[in-house]
Amino acid sequence: MKKPDNQAENRISSTTWHDSEDLRWAVRNWSAWIGVKPARVQIRPMSTKWASITTTGSMTLDTDLLSLPKELGEFAIVHELVHLLAPNHGRVFKSFIHAYIPDWEELETQLQTYAKKEDNKKGAPRAKPKSKKK
Repeated sequence: MKKPDNQAENRISSTTWHDSEDLRWAVRNWSAWIGVKPARVQIRPMSTKWASITTTGSMTLDTDLLSLPKELGEFAIVHELVHLLAPNHGRVFKSFIHAYIPDWEELETQLQTYAKKEDNKKGAPRAKPKSKKK
């Protein structure tokens, strides 16, 4: 995996989430913007993903998102919410992601960098959102 350049790293906000309600607020805010409504939002430890969403709209967010910069957490949130519009990572999905977060590829790379750091700390593999296929 290619490490992003320093310019991309500097662009990421160092502001983290205050608490789980702050994360839930972001879900509500992005849901309204995108025009979808998750049936429920839960925040709990996840061992292999940052977030997931079911076809019925049940969203789960990893508690580790609370320690990441907000911009990366918002990318994970938007990624999952867009699955309510496009279930796979095909062209339609990428079009939606790009419409809401034009620099999503940079953010995805950053999130994968955090995942790699976590792997080194915990020794557990973490699968991250995969949207790179072109």
